[in-house]
Amino acid sequence: MADINTTEVRKLPKGTIIIISIMVAIVAAFYIFTSTLKEDKLTEVLNSLGHKNISDVQVINKLRVEDKETKYKTKVYKVKFFDDDLNKTCIGFVHFGRNNQYNEDIDCK
Repeated sequence: MADINTTEVRKLPKGTIIIISIMVAIVAAFYIFTSTLKEDKLTEVLNSLGHKNISDVQVINKLRVEDKETKYKTKVYKVKFFDDDLNKTCIGFVHFGRNNQYNEDIDCK
């Protein structure tokens, strides 16, 4: 007679393991791709705002905000980067407004 307390453990089929591995690889590649695009876009925007020689750009957070008067929705990115000209680490906000207008509130220490 079989013991009631024993449990049978079945292995996953190799095909399922391969499919799961491929899905994880695709998701990881998509995440890295989108992160790189965001950082490249913000590097370009920061260059246009006067921070020409920067490195180590990190997007910390992305917020969607709405103007209460016009009900227009925009994006605000919280960024951190190293300004090689000032030799300081800068952190702050970049606001993407209407018609590709950008505002910044960045503090370098």
